[in-house]
Amino acid sequence: MSLSKIQKNDRVKIIVGKDKGKLGTVKKLAHPYCFIEGLNLVSKCVKANPRANEQGGIKKIEAPIHVSNVALVDNDDKVIKVGVKILKDGKKVRMNKKTKKELGE
Repeated sequence: MSLSKIQKNDRVKIIVGKDKGKLGTVKKLAHPYCFIEGLNLVSKCVKANPRANEQGGIKKIEAPIHVSNVALVDNDDKVIKVGVKILKDGKKVRMNKKTKKELGE
């Protein structure tokens, strides 16, 4: 079983595109894409739905962004590289390649 380097609720930085340099939290992961809370917004035209009492119009929604276009950040908001370490019991955990510390799950 493979371990994804970017996971839900991770704090990431967008490294390319219109929101380059902005920080956000991964809301949803649909490999190889992720949805970052409040970032990569696009306008979507929505029809009114009288049954659900919803008004129509133009709404801003989060668009998916490829995981190669985001980088994981640590507590100091510095970009880190992620590696995978196999423990003695065979369990895989993510780790910071520079400091060799395990990342909190």
